[in-house]
Amino acid sequence: MNKENAWRFALLGIVFVLVGFLILGKMMSFQLDPKNRQQFVEEQERFSGGWHTVYPARGHIMDRWGHLLAGNITMYEVGVNVDQVKNPHTIALTLNVILGLDYAKVREAIENPAEGSVYIVLDDYVSKENLERLKKYKEEIQTTYGGIEGKDAPSLDGLVWVSKLQRTYPEKSLASNILGFVGRDDEGKSKGYFGVEANYDDLLAGLPVTVWVPNDPNRVEKLPNVPEGTSLVLTIDREIQRSMEEVVDAALEETGAKSATIVVLDPKTGEILAMATTPRLDLNKYWNYSNVFKDNTPFNRAISEAYEPGSVYKVLTMAAALDKGVVKPDTEFIDTGKIEVGGAEIYNWNLGVWGPQTMLGCMQHSLNVCLAWTATQLGAKDFYAYMKAFGIGHLTGVDMAGEVAGRLKVPGDTDWYDAELGTNSFGQGVAATPLQMITAISAVANDGKMMYPHIVRSIISNSHQYDTEPRVLSIPISTQTAVTLSDMLAESLEKEASDALVEGYRVAGKTGTGEIPTPYGYTSDVTNTSFVGWGPVDDPRFVVYIWLEKPLTSIWGSEVAAPIFPRIVNKLVVLMNIPPDKVRHQLYGQ
Repeated sequence: MNKENAWRFALLGIVFVLVGFLILGKMMSFQLDPKNRQQFVEEQERFSGGWHTVYPARGHIMDRWGHLLAGNITMYEVGVNVDQVKNPHTIALTLNVILGLDYAKVREAIENPAEGSVYIVLDDYVSKENLERLKKYKEEIQTTYGGIEGKDAPSLDGLVWVSKLQRTYPEKSLASNILGFVGRDDEGKSKGYFGVEANYDDLLAGLPVTVWVPNDPNRVEKLPNVPEGTSLVLTIDREIQRSMEEVVDAALEETGAKSATIVVLDPKTGEILAMATTPRLDLNKYWNYSNVFKDNTPFNRAISEAYEPGSVYKVLTMAAALDKGVVKPDTEFIDTGKIEVGGAEIYNWNLGVWGPQTMLGCMQHSLNVCLAWTATQLGAKDFYAYMKAFGIGHLTGVDMAGEVAGRLKVPGDTDWYDAELGTNSFGQGVAATPLQMITAISAVANDGKMMYPHIVRSIISNSHQYDTEPRVLSIPISTQTAVTLSDMLAESLEKEASDALVEGYRVAGKTGTGEIPTPYGYTSDVTNTSFVGWGPVDDPRFVVYIWLEKPLTSIWGSEVAAPIFPRIVNKLVVLMNIPPDKVRHQLYGQ
């Protein structure tokens, strides 16, 4: 080797040594720099596995006797691992035949996945029956063509599925307005909508757990058991609810009303025993919601639609007057058929003149003029103070999503006028929901105490049951006032020989006919008809509120709403095991 070549080899060696030192130095700098170390760790984790969120089973919803109203069934998500797919045509054709998916869309999704996608969802919530067909066909393909190589060989390699839970409602539309449903939000996650499902969404859904799942199958451990969400036991009785829905449907057919609503409440506890309204939805097909609830129809009219209740409101006016002591049951009033309050003239419902009446007669004949006069004896300050105590214009706090507060204008509001003291006394110019009305009037049936209305009787979490304790919402009137008025309303039904009377049981109640306001005043020729009643009077076990919206057979609550009450009571006394008064008195000495 000559000197020139030796020099060149030496120089090349020096260059290699320097490059080696530079590489070594760079490696050491990467290892010693905390930022670089963290980056290496993150890259290692990214390629070695991934974080997986395990969602718990959603809690069940049952009626007060344990009958399942909302539960879960196993369904399946079908997709493909992109890098394992051998024949997109076979997969697309198979899913078209078995699951009814669009062949072209499935093949396009497999052959042109989004950049970086390693897994693609092709169908969601596949039934167990369809999945079994899919499994069987995949096995047949594997058995028949498993040994054949080539891109055109039939293959379902890459096709995978994973089980998941879907909400199911075994009673279909029963109590649907109470329950609500579980759908998916904008991000595709399960979410409760309306009613109990929405109000208790977080409790029912439970707490998801995020765990690390290695890609190495030898390192994969069993996913942790995640406690299921909280289950709920409702206050409603399935059979009472079913009966009330049957009554609602029959009332619609008989009267041609736009809608019908019935609420049954236990006045002593505030438990809602039934809440039936229209329309209703098969919750297993919740996607039909927009077809069923058209034109801003509320999901549950009992809590989400306020209306002018009409003469049932007179129960609250008379309760306030009796409690304040401005009238007594035998206080006399001369009805002239007209009274002026705040510059407005008020007339009776039939424009009649009824002459001398007691407060009992005023309630029996439902005289607007008499009740307006009674409100003037109270005065605006006391009248509206009592109405607030009864919860009018305020949310009841019921544990269902979607409750509205209605509207009670009071002195000081810019749109309140002196005349409204008179019109409000008989339920005109004030808006309340059926639940607000039954909650307020239940105080008369419960010795003056209004209980919080509630739909959940107990919750079950981690194998423990926690019962909901009844709570007093307000005490707007005294026990004596409640007993006196309850007896007055029972006597008024009896003297009137009302269609609301129930054979064998003494009941109290009041009809209501409310005009419907329009942009031009009370010009509509249709009405809202209502009835509220409770019994047995000496030991009330139920309060019932009935509302028929715009019935066609009659505009009067006494003719269309009141006759429904005995039908309901005759069902309730059987389902609640309430003997007739005479039998009960003999058995229990009441």
